[in-house]
Amino acid sequence: MSRLTHIDAAGAARMVDVGEKPETHRVAVARGRVRMAAETLRAIVEGRASKGDVLGVAQVAAIMGAKRTSDLVPMCHPIGLTAVNVALTPSTNPADPAIEIEARVETRGRTGVEMEALTAVSVAALTIYDMCKAVDREVRISDIQLNSKIGGKSGTFARS
Repeated sequence: MSRLTHIDAAGAARMVDVGEKPETHRVAVARGRVRMAAETLRAIVEGRASKGDVLGVAQVAAIMGAKRTSDLVPMCHPIGLTAVNVALTPSTNPADPAIEIEARVETRGRTGVEMEALTAVSVAALTIYDMCKAVDREVRISDIQLNSKIGGKSGTFARS
């Protein structure tokens, strides 16, 4: 197992120096789910949610979250994102009412965008929760994970 890069020899937290790393194209894809009551999902899909366009607001929030990751996660570098794409897909399975969230984030830089993709999914999920909590106290966020990444010294990762 590799050593933790955000801890120095004395055990103190540190921001990793990426100044000497080459710039490469980097992509990360993260996913998550927001489960809810079937009626809540129907209201979202039909545009009847009392707080407005849940999916539209969550998509914008996800993009904003990706762009602000370094303000939220202490050891993340502020990086220039070249693309943030977010898909919010309502489940068609009546036995599992949920919204699937997928964020794909890209940059050309010295450090990866895994945290930005994970933050985008998390902020989208939190936005859905916030906009639905008044009518559905059982809304739950789950399965937030990195699905894949390309670029950089550590190479490619794809969840099996």
